[in-house]
Parts: sequence; structure tokens; C-alpha cells
Amino acid sequence: MYDLVITGGTIVTAADTYEAEVGIKDGKIAALGTGLEGRDTIDATGKLVLPGGIEAHCHIAQESATGGMTADDYRSGSISAAFGGNSCFVPFAAQHRGMGVIETLDLYDSRAQGAAVIDYGYHLIVADPTEKVLTEELPEAFKRGVTSFKVFMTYDLMKIDDRQFLDILTIAKENGALTMVHAENSGMIAWMSERLVEAGHTQPRYHAVSHPALAESEAINRAISLAKLVDAPLLIVHVSTPEGAALVSDARMDGAKIFGETCAQYLFLTRDDLDRPGMEGAKFMCSPPLRDEATQQALWRHLQAGTFSVFSSDHAPYRFDESGKLSKGPDATFKQIANGMPGIALRLPLLFSEGVTKGRITLQQFAALSASNAAKLYGLKSKGSIAIGMDADIAIWDPKETRKVRVEDQHDNMDYTPFDGWSVTGWPVTVLTRGTRVVDGGELRVEPGHGQYVSREKIDLTGYPGHRAVELDPAQNFGAQIMPETKP
Repeated sequence: MYDLVITGGTIVTAADTYEAEVGIKDGKIAALGTGLEGRDTIDATGKLVLPGGIEAHCHIAQESATGGMTADDYRSGSISAAFGGNSCFVPFAAQHRGMGVIETLDLYDSRAQGAAVIDYGYHLIVADPTEKVLTEELPEAFKRGVTSFKVFMTYDLMKIDDRQFLDILTIAKENGALTMVHAENSGMIAWMSERLVEAGHTQPRYHAVSHPALAESEAINRAISLAKLVDAPLLIVHVSTPEGAALVSDARMDGAKIFGETCAQYLFLTRDDLDRPGMEGAKFMCSPPLRDEATQQALWRHLQAGTFSVFSSDHAPYRFDESGKLSKGPDATFKQIANGMPGIALRLPLLFSEGVTKGRITLQQFAALSASNAAKLYGLKSKGSIAIGMDADIAIWDPKETRKVRVEDQHDNMDYTPFDGWSVTGWPVTVLTRGTRVVDGGELRVEPGHGQYVSREKIDLTGYPGHRAVELDPAQNFGAQIMPETKP
């Protein structure tokens, strides 16, 4: 007798689509078959039974380097994620200059514990890679199950230089971790921004102009080169240009351990959304910025072709008031407005509606992009698939349900959504985390604290030959041992 049986649905994984019942016991998938009996049942007739989504790029209870706090904490952020079809998420724990890594992780533990309704982990943002951080604290973070971290090539209070980048890539490789990078050329952005502001071009629409596409492609090329030098895995986050996507694709074709991510806003919104009356365009400011329709089409092709391993929301919730976007007043320049927009609840409904329903991607691709790829990339070994022995993290979708997007249905702490009024077809109607209904029938079914911290494993790089720089090969560099050995 199983604790819960899901009947009547069509199971979809990254590899297959088939009809079967799902038997769940002690929070795990215990059986796939027919005629299963359970103490509780969910009738999924006419619906799709998919792996619960994994949202792995979101900013929750996180201060910016200038002190602004995101509107969502681990309670509201996880609830919003759950209503959007996610059973697990991996927000960022942001180290700022002067902070230690362990101090940072302890701070985020205090914010997450007892608050999240779905399972969670952290990516660590590294902004101050001191010798102690590199040699003592990052190895300790790995022991705590934090196996990915992010660096910035822009933002004055967050960016690292190329030498520091190489140090971090090397430590990550040694410990089996993944480095993530926000890749934009800081000098180009500063040069463009200064001239725009001096000329009086301060409205939100000029944010898109201040971040030229070349700033992204130059930084991506440099980041890939640094990762290849030390043969370390690297994820380029929120790729927003065809040129950047092509660099990722080319590196992957060469066998380098390079991965790419794009986000919903780059597929569904354009820079024209910034050109709205007054300060309304501020709602659509994010970095990298929104581009044009031709870029959207190119990014769709890369998504279809597999250039992007993950598809994320980059949920960065700053309210459209003095606590967020307007903290510097109603006449702030684009340089003074917080970057980021909400979207954690709409990442998957938008991808299903615009991708699956419109025939751009298959159901199997949707399963991969919504959960399976993130589970593999980020070491969430018990999540991301519907298979015996896996966590019973499941999202049941009604592929025919059509909804109009409303702010009040996002279940976050935001006062707007950039997709207000959009119509989407396909909706997650039931979400389970470890076999427990988190969302069902439009209602939250668990209390804060149901979500548990997930200690993640090392990245699996099987099938990636990598890049061996001859200058780092003792057989070709006169015997110099420059790189440390990777730990088992």
C-alpha cells in the first residue's frame, strides 16, 4: 500500500512520454505501473505528470551591494515558485566585500530555515575572494553542499578581475564545483552610461542603450577563455544576445565544459517595453537588458538546439515604489534604478504556453528545461525526474487550462508583473515536494518550514573532454605543475 498514488495521467520525462500510475511512499517514487493501491489518490486524467520544476536562478531575501533588499523572502518566494510549478529552488547567498563565506551562509540559513515551503539550496556569490576565502572557506562551503557559485564581471561593488576569476575557477574545479558568471564588460557599460547621463538621456529606456550587445559578447568570450585555460566548468548565466549564445555553442562543440542559460524575459519581452511613459519603463529594467525581436528568434533557436542547458526566471523582485525601483526618487536616472524584475511564478507557464503549446519545443524538452537539466547541472541527484527511488517532486499540468496573468495570482510580495494581461495556455494545478501536496486546487497546502535544505553533489562532467592548454601540461611545459589535482 502506497501513501499516495497518481492515476490516469500521462507521465512526461526528459526522455519519454507514457501512461502509468505513480506510487509514492515515504516521500519517494516507489513504483511506476498499473493497478497501484494507495491510502490517498490524485486523479490526473487528461493531465500531464511532470518532474517538479527547479528554479535555479532567483534572488530571495538578498541585499544588493548598495543595500537594497529584494521584496521576497523565503516564505513568499517559495510560495510563488510553488504556484508556478516548482518543487525546489536554488536562490543566491550573496557575499559582499568584508564578509566571510561562512558568515554569509549562516546568514542565509537564518533566513531560509522554517520559512520555505519547497526544498532549497544556495548558489554562493563570491565578491571578496581573499586568501582565507579561497583556501579555507570555499572548501568548507563545498562540505556544506554548496557546489556552485557566481561571480560578476561588472558592478563596481561586486566585480572581480581576471586573475581572481582564475583563482575561483581553479578552486571550483579542484572541489568538483561549478562556477557561474554574469558576463558583461564593465568598462563599456561605464563609458556608455557616463556619456548618456551627461547628455541628459536619463530615462529608463536608455538602460538598454548603456549595455551594448558587444559588452556581453566580449565578456562571454573572455570568461570562456579563462575557463578553458584551467579546464574548469563554467555556466554563462542570462545570455541575452545571439553573439553570446553562439560563443557558448561553439565552445560546447569544441568539448569545453561550458554551459549556457537564458531567461524568460529575453524570449518574451523587448527593449521597446522600456520606452513607456514616465517611469513605467523601470519595471522592465534588468541586466543584461532586453533586446529586440530578431534576438528573441535567435535565442529560441539556440534553446531548441540545446545551447542553453537551463532556462530560468532571474527573479529579482524590486517593488515599483520607494522600497525598490523608486528608492532614489521619481526622477532617478536609469543608473540609479534597481535592476531586475519578478517572474518566478511565470517561468514555466510562459515556457509551456509559448514553447509547448505553440510547437516550438517538445514536452520532453520542456521537462529537461524545467527540471531535469538543472538537477544534473547543480548536483540535485534525487530530483528532476520521475523514476523509482527519486524524490516525489512532481508537477501535474493541465495542458488546456488558459489563464490571464494577474498580479494578485503571483503569490509574491510584488506590486507588478511585467507580463500583466498576458494569456497563457497550460497551467500547473498540483505541485508535490517529497510526496506532499504543496499546491493543489489553487490553494497552498503546507506551512512554511515544509521545505528542507538540500546538500548538493559535485557536477557530473561525463562526456565533456574539456580543454588542455599546453602551457599547463607538465609533459609540454618543461615539467611545471601549475594546476592542483582535482579532489576525488
